[in-house]
Amino acid sequence: MNISRRVFLSGSASLIVTAPMLSKGFASGITKKNLVVVMLRGGMDGLTAVPFIGNGILAKARPDIGVDKPIKVTSNFALHPRLKKFKKLWNEDKASIIHATSIPYIGRSHFEGQYLMESGGTKPYYDKTGWLGRALEGAGRKSLSISLPMPLILRGGQNLDNFMPSRNSLPTDDTLKILAADYKNDEMLSKVLNTIRKRPIAMMQSKNITGKKIKGLAKIASQQLNDINGPSIAVFDIAGFDTHADQGGDYGQHARKLEQFDDIVGTLAKQMGPSFENTIVVSLTEFGRTVDQNGGSGTEHGYGSAILMAGGLLSKSKIISDWPGLEKKNLFEGRDLNSSIDARAVYASILARVLDTDHQKVVNNAFFGADLPDMTKRIFG
Repeated sequence: MNISRRVFLSGSASLIVTAPMLSKGFASGITKKNLVVVMLRGGMDGLTAVPFIGNGILAKARPDIGVDKPIKVTSNFALHPRLKKFKKLWNEDKASIIHATSIPYIGRSHFEGQYLMESGGTKPYYDKTGWLGRALEGAGRKSLSISLPMPLILRGGQNLDNFMPSRNSLPTDDTLKILAADYKNDEMLSKVLNTIRKRPIAMMQSKNITGKKIKGLAKIASQQLNDINGPSIAVFDIAGFDTHADQGGDYGQHARKLEQFDDIVGTLAKQMGPSFENTIVVSLTEFGRTVDQNGGSGTEHGYGSAILMAGGLLSKSKIISDWPGLEKKNLFEGRDLNSSIDARAVYASILARVLDTDHQKVVNNAFFGADLPDMTKRIFG
């Protein structure tokens, strides 16, 4: 795969790698931990990715889009057959699932939901920063991202350093030299800019992303994250989970998108080697899908979904859920899988582990001091 030295983010499938300012700490013996966030835009169907097989309710609700050959992982839950690499990690105790979870948003707008999944707030378009950016800033880490524009999830209160090229141009070496000169007194940022000049930091694929290309993105991330003095945070962005028609079951649009996530996880596990032991990959989506299929053999915008996690920081593979059930009386508004776990609590607990900081400190910095339980033991225990 031929990749130019510097390419930027735009479109429906992409990668951003951010560089933390902790190289001296890592060199002093602190273990570098990596976080990979995979944003699944459009409303990932948690009941397709991780179908409930404990009874026949889901099969009856989805006669045309049910998963016919699920990979059983517990007596009640299975994996979609396209999540083969994820299942391999499950067998190695390096994959887990949070089911029946969502951000605290009960509307059904992609625009609002995606804004909130990145901002970590509760009011659409109110907060101008993102939960990951605030967490990095609160932990004393700066970050530099080249993207178009910097995604909301990475924006901090001090506006993490960012270069925004025009839509039809790439950042030139001269431009990067000017930026490096501006930061010549900041040792680590200067080093980051020099790194950017030498190797790719983000990649654009705006249409028809293929398995080969998305594996290339994951390979770039692996190279960057493997560097002890390099980035510790990577953010993938994949669109296309909004399947109102022809969603498919074992095959189809949703299956193809799940396979892209699986390719990211599998490539990271293979390419990162020992570094994957100190890494966690976690999915993020704005909401789930309805339990019942619609007239177009698809699903509508829903509420509860699932979070997929993988990496060596996990000690045991398991389903983590306060399962509400799929009986009509237990559904949200009579149509959606309910959410019984606030997704923000999951991300806060993961951040505390990766950043080696206090859970409540992360909650205060990243999620405005919301009342979020510490899920560290449930996730990592």
